[in-house]
Amino acid sequence: MRRAVLATTLALVAAGCAGDDRRAGPVAGAAPTRVATTTTPQPAALGAASKRADPPSTLVESSTTTTTSATTAATSTTTGVTATTTVTATTTTLPPWPRSITMAFTGDTLPHSPLWRRAARNAADAGRDGHDFGPMLAELAPLLEPVDVAVCHLETPIAPEGEEFTTFPFYGVPAEIADAIADAGYDRCSTASNHTADRGPEGIDRTVEVLGSRGIGQSGMARTPAEIEPQVVDVGGVGVSHLSYTWSYNGLSLPDGEEWRSALIDVDRILADAASARERGAHVVVVSLHWGAERVHGVTSWQRRIAEELTAGGTLDLIVGHHAHVVQPIEQVNGTWVVFGLGNILSNLPTNSSWPAATQDAVVVTVELAVGAGGAVTVGRPVVHPTWVDKDAGWVVRQVDAELARDDLTAGQRGRLERSRARTEAILGDFFPAVESAEPAEPAQPSESTPVAG
Repeated sequence: MRRAVLATTLALVAAGCAGDDRRAGPVAGAAPTRVATTTTPQPAALGAASKRADPPSTLVESSTTTTTSATTAATSTTTGVTATTTVTATTTTLPPWPRSITMAFTGDTLPHSPLWRRAARNAADAGRDGHDFGPMLAELAPLLEPVDVAVCHLETPIAPEGEEFTTFPFYGVPAEIADAIADAGYDRCSTASNHTADRGPEGIDRTVEVLGSRGIGQSGMARTPAEIEPQVVDVGGVGVSHLSYTWSYNGLSLPDGEEWRSALIDVDRILADAASARERGAHVVVVSLHWGAERVHGVTSWQRRIAEELTAGGTLDLIVGHHAHVVQPIEQVNGTWVVFGLGNILSNLPTNSSWPAATQDAVVVTVELAVGAGGAVTVGRPVVHPTWVDKDAGWVVRQVDAELARDDLTAGQRGRLERSRARTEAILGDFFPAVESAEPAEPAQPSESTPVAG
């Protein structure tokens, strides 16, 4: 997160998630950051360029600005008063092409009621009122702060001011979750989910207001029709548009005439929004999709069909997903990287045997994107950093590899982390950071039984 780099915006119940004290039964999802030893994520190696090579109709130009001032003084012969005049000259230097940015993404932030109570304890222990979710996400900062844009998914609306907090099935969470999100290093969130409408228009208004007051941009909720339109932010001279959509509102409806308050997954609408984003100056278009089947690591046929249709024309540069509450594969679909499922970055799951241990697992996905002078976008191979929610320590999100590098873990702690890592590795191991050996490997020596290519 390099907030100084981000400029002003240029343009403007039935599914599960039951992680509160109640032990809800399974509901199938349907289709239609104590920092110890940590390492800064290495930028992903660049991969194949996307199909879109034409520059957007309006190029967003960011600049390094140097301002110099010269002051002159003149004394009036009539009054004897000396007046000063300051002339300011501004020199603008644009970053050279190609321009590269880094982004990070995480999945479902789902603050169930036990997390509120712990957050209230955290605040009370520090002699404050309210809630402090900060310790839960703090260990993500070394991964999120170095990147240019860090994106969370806030699955739940924030409770309207003065109203009670609520949990499953209709969520309304404390506003202080936004403080933790900002302090961890996030720059923006996707907010379209099956819980978007849980607290009605007032919940949507409050969520957008609170996130904005903490300096967090968002896509997926709107207080006005203009807010749901594609927005473009300037990141180091690269225009970035981040769009957000969900498969459902869990049977709830947005008020008549206010359907614009969020956005459902619809291929035509998403592609039209992406085209609009290009017209508004976006070089890069990233889409967040709340989709998939809960508890299921596999990609559903509906997810795959939507991914195929969205990537067929090379209009989008990257798709990231959430909702399944477990990690899902990363694939290239029609040459476009699709991160199908990021897992639960923060929640109280699992709460009973119907929820697998993997619902405590998640990933931070980092990616590098480069834009050429002609507008062609090259998206690097995603890099996966596994995380695990340490519920016993107060729902602290652990960077698994950083924790495993410690030498003061108990056998139990190490075992839980290793099992989490193994679960995530089984799905996304090909995208884990490369481990560099301390010494270069000796070249293999051919033997009589080893054929030599030639």
